[in-house]
Amino acid sequence: MPNATPLMPSSQQLNTMLSLQAAMNRKVDPDWVKAAYPYLRAVVVEAAEAIEHHGWKWWKKQSLDMAQLQMEVIDIWHFVLSEVLLRHQGDETRASASLLADGNADADAVIEFDHQRYGLASMTLLDKLELLTALAAARRVEIAVFASIMRDCGMNWDDLFAQYVSKNVLNFFRQDHGYKDGSYQKIWHGKEDNEHLVEVMATLSATSASYATDLYQALKLRYPA
Repeated sequence: MPNATPLMPSSQQLNTMLSLQAAMNRKVDPDWVKAAYPYLRAVVVEAAEAIEHHGWKWWKKQSLDMAQLQMEVIDIWHFVLSEVLLRHQGDETRASASLLADGNADADAVIEFDHQRYGLASMTLLDKLELLTALAAARRVEIAVFASIMRDCGMNWDDLFAQYVSKNVLNFFRQDHGYKDGSYQKIWHGKEDNEHLVEVMATLSATSASYATDLYQALKLRYPA
């Protein structure tokens, strides 16, 4: 059994991710708090997609696609952060405090749901994804379940932070450079923007407080004028 995964990322990482998520939500809809979109419904859908990438059909041969599973974990985290922000009316400070207040739990916690107790330490990844789906459908946010799934997918909070921030930064970069009107160039100097992103990430420290800003600026320097 892997070592227990701490429930939350560092406060610096968490604040950065909440700030980026709030900014992205505003970019999608300036009145996103008032709109109160069903973010946990999105978690249900993303978790179901993760189950598909894991493979669950007993009547046919399937292979677990870990790379796709990790991508779904990142997508799920976007919507979890959005839900927590929404519950605090978009207040990033209160959302951060709320999440950090749960820091005494871990990825091996016991979750009570529907009059049953689920010990995460003895559950399979597939069962945890199913539990996450049920909890989200019931409008519950259980970070311990997410942390346990993340660990089973071979990720820690530093991995999640780096991937989450990089995806957000690239999304912002695309929007700022004409993604919506079709003028954005996805291929620069013979490489897709995702490839440039990976190369830039390798030159930066994800633990830096300016990681998101540095990543954006590095992409800007590479992008054709």
